[in-house]
Amino acid sequence: MLPLMRGLYERIEEAAAFVRARAKTRPRFGLVLGTGMGDLADAMDVEAVVPFADIPHFVRSTAEGHKGNLVLGTLGGKPVASMQGRLHYYEGYSMQDVTFPVRVLRALGADELVVFNAVGGMSPHLDLGDLVVVTDHINLMGDNPLIGWNDDRLGDRFPDMSEPYSRVRRELAERVALELGTPLRRAVLVAVAGPNLETAAEYRFLARIGADVVGMSMVPENLVAVHARMQVLGICVVTDLCKPDALEAADIAKIIATAHAAEPKLRAFVIEYLKRA
Repeated sequence: MLPLMRGLYERIEEAAAFVRARAKTRPRFGLVLGTGMGDLADAMDVEAVVPFADIPHFVRSTAEGHKGNLVLGTLGGKPVASMQGRLHYYEGYSMQDVTFPVRVLRALGADELVVFNAVGGMSPHLDLGDLVVVTDHINLMGDNPLIGWNDDRLGDRFPDMSEPYSRVRRELAERVALELGTPLRRAVLVAVAGPNLETAAEYRFLARIGADVVGMSMVPENLVAVHARMQVLGICVVTDLCKPDALEAADIAKIIATAHAAEPKLRAFVIEYLKRA
């Protein structure tokens, strides 16, 4: 049976009303911070920090390195609402649960979404700590948050995916990175369900079908954002290298440490990007 989505609009409005009662900020940008990137919210001029656990219909983040807060304020002079941590399909939540916060960001006023995540680098041109701008994606998660009854107030039944990541925003991001002297690679992201990392044979397959990086998030948020008519910029940090002929055992502590180490250049990039956006 397909999951019913009737009542989604009302749940979104209830959650948004709860947040509005705690902050005057009306965000233009929604930020989704991935593994090891939650400290980026510390650069904000913060008005309010609202735990996910307090917001109606939000579920709790259980992933390591995800604080599970919605932080409202300004960054780079722009009003933002930042998800300090995200929700993942592998945590056992439905796709609707995973993407519900993006719906609430839209209801709060955000019309642009900047999504970050940690990824494995399969392209030989990528190295640990590299920043990557996503040009396109491949959804191999086996599910889609848009399955089910469609509420036309939230978006069209069949959203167009010819430009899932805004070319205009990507070009701005590339100009900012160039001016800062921060290399920013282009990549196609493939999303898998997780939580296990891939086998050598799987990495070979994913590279052959056109992916440069692999992760366990971003695509669900992107699908809902596009459905909600938001512009999306996707930025990844390469936290492990996925070379099938020299594959090493994954070390989650090192992956998180690599994400943390990239945070200073990511922070400078995001602040400058928001100033220009």
